[in-house]
Amino acid sequence: MSAYHTPVLLEESVALLEVAPQGTYVDLTFGGGGHSRRILGMLGGEGRLYAFDQDRDTQANRPDDGRFHFVESNFRFLRGALRLRGVTEVDGILADLGVSSHHFDALERGFSFRGEAPLDMRMNQRGKLTAAALVNTSTAEELTRILGDWGELETPWKVANCIVRARAAAPIATTAQLVEAVKPCTPRKEEAKFLTRLFQALRIEVNGEMEALKMALEQSLKVLKPGGRLAVISYHSLEDRLVKNFLRSGNFAGEIEKDFFGRALVPFDAVTRKAVTPAAEELERNPRSRSAKLRAAIKR
Repeated sequence: MSAYHTPVLLEESVALLEVAPQGTYVDLTFGGGGHSRRILGMLGGEGRLYAFDQDRDTQANRPDDGRFHFVESNFRFLRGALRLRGVTEVDGILADLGVSSHHFDALERGFSFRGEAPLDMRMNQRGKLTAAALVNTSTAEELTRILGDWGELETPWKVANCIVRARAAAPIATTAQLVEAVKPCTPRKEEAKFLTRLFQALRIEVNGEMEALKMALEQSLKVLKPGGRLAVISYHSLEDRLVKNFLRSGNFAGEIEKDFFGRALVPFDAVTRKAVTPAAEELERNPRSRSAKLRAAIKR
């Protein structure tokens, strides 16, 4: 498990769920199974845990436990997948939105700009769209939108044009070829930061991550019991903004609606007034946790 992925904010996130021994819980991002195992350790014989993951590689991490149910699915299908299993409401939902260490370390998956590998980036390897198809077939305008929206690059049009020029000479098929293609517009002093954002943008688009997150958050309201808890760990500002706004207002714009008497119509009560971040000890032990932000709320 630890070789696959070191769970981030493990103690803090599970504590915020306030796991009841007889409760029903959901881990939206099973991965290496660290959070799931901690939840199982707190459940009694009647408790249940449903863990979602679309990546078949994660099935090797499943615990042998009758209370555990693995759901091979993207968490965007949260409500429907639970209903198929006879579950209409749950006591708590946990999501760690980070990319597993396994995906970065398994170079053949194409998530890392270090080394050379096929430009893939699919979380679900049965999916049709790869990062290679994206960079070789998208227009300059489409690439500009993707790099600007999901990578928050300062000059996305320049990067898009670099990619278009490079692919005109030869298709961009590997991670190393993509790094080479954008070299003319890569800042020398912030190369790693730039490439991290570039690869992040393509990964988010390939996997439809932001739309999936929105769908999962909206469905969480429909499956959580009153008093049920939602805890989400995000890793970049795009995710955190969506989570923060949704927990605050029930929508992604963060706009709080009011009734006739001026009372706020909000679906959650905040458990965390500000984001919980990793302690110094965790940062030293797991540097990949440095950008993690944990937020939690209780459904009214």
